[in-house]
Amino acid sequence: MKIVITGAGGQLGKALIQLFTDKDYEVFPYNKQQLDITNRTNIKEILDKIQPDFLINTAAFTQVDLCETEIEKAYLINGIGPYYLASETKEKKIRFFHISTDYVFSGEKLTPYLEEDSPGPKTIYGKSKQLGEALALATYENTTIIRTSWLYGHGGNNFVNTIKKLANYSQEIRVVYDQYGCPTYTKDIGIVLKQLLTKPSGIYHVANSGSCSWFELAKEIISFLNKRVNIIPVSSKEYGVKTPRPKYSVLSPKKLNSNGIFLQDWKEGLHEYLKKEAGSSEY
Repeated sequence: MKIVITGAGGQLGKALIQLFTDKDYEVFPYNKQQLDITNRTNIKEILDKIQPDFLINTAAFTQVDLCETEIEKAYLINGIGPYYLASETKEKKIRFFHISTDYVFSGEKLTPYLEEDSPGPKTIYGKSKQLGEALALATYENTTIIRTSWLYGHGGNNFVNTIKKLANYSQEIRVVYDQYGCPTYTKDIGIVLKQLLTKPSGIYHVANSGSCSWFELAKEIISFLNKRVNIIPVSSKEYGVKTPRPKYSVLSPKKLNSNGIFLQDWKEGLHEYLKKEAGSSEY
């Protein structure tokens, strides 16, 4: 089976390329320079040439603070881009998978978000991603939306790598304690995606099980690395966050579990990632 992966230069794109490169799949990865998802002609030309069975879109404008000032760019990449992809995959009968985010929710709920919960994004990033979801689903019935959160993966800029770097030269690290979510290893998303290829289309929440705050995540990273660093809990206000983040964006695994799909706990995923980053012979 042929699979086109957009956003192939990002940490999730890289993980998917590695996971899908085997005897069962022929992978065609495209980074943003090779395939511009806001250019419908570019999309059409590539799909006509490859004629894939699946298209997985990981391309996005994810810099939350920048989205607030580069609004047109955010809506073009995160909203219109998925619409173009859905339109072209519908025309060619290609199954479409689109990666979305926990930011489509307000973060005001106190229990894990279900797929059927109403979105209520408060940021331009979240609003633009919600638009992409809505347009893709309205355009093509064979669209699968995968919402995930707090991603980290090899070869990418992410919270885990930032804490690792800071731990090498800082004795104290200030970390927000009042935002809760699901840290998610990109490799685990890829494993689930393989299983979803044969499941019904629709919206799925895909994140490692369990939840924590950024403060708790940082503490776990430092503990695993066995570093002598003091992690200081601060509020979002004290930290000086430019753009408000969802206070609680834990994603429920209920729908995945009902389809026989289970993800490892966030601590297990984190430990596996850190071991691989360290070049452990165990992996």
